[in-house]
Amino acid sequence: MSGEYRYVWRIAFRNFINSLRPRQIRGNAMGTDYIGNKYFEIPAEPSLGKRKPTRWYDPPKGLDFENKIPSEWEAWLRMRRDNAPTEEEIAQNMAMAKMKKENAAKLEAKRLAEGGDLPVAPERGHLSFPKYEEYHAGDPEGKRFKE
Repeated sequence: MSGEYRYVWRIAFRNFINSLRPRQIRGNAMGTDYIGNKYFEIPAEPSLGKRKPTRWYDPPKGLDFENKIPSEWEAWLRMRRDNAPTEEEIAQNMAMAKMKKENAAKLEAKRLAEGGDLPVAPERGHLSFPKYEEYHAGDPEGKRFKE
């Protein structure tokens, strides 16, 4: 039992010092979104015991705490999809979102043109329930249902 085993404190101290040094993590650049976030990946290496890839993103300067990530990239970061989204896919999803906004605006304009005001909230309370004359047990004269 010679060698490194006898110097446990030396090993622990060396590991502590190494943990304080900044690490240079280099990953493959996978893409950039329209906000300016840059996405990276270190691929999995099953031969070394690393089953899943490591994925992360770097936000642009000044937007560090505004966690805005497009849904395609978020799905990639959370391992819900294997491949990073392509530019065509992102453009197609942006066009679809724009079309949905335009259609919603048209429907709202049409509803307002037809005289539709704000939607009326339904009545609340015991008077909002249906009233059946044949079912008024305990109230033979139906006084409870009169308004």
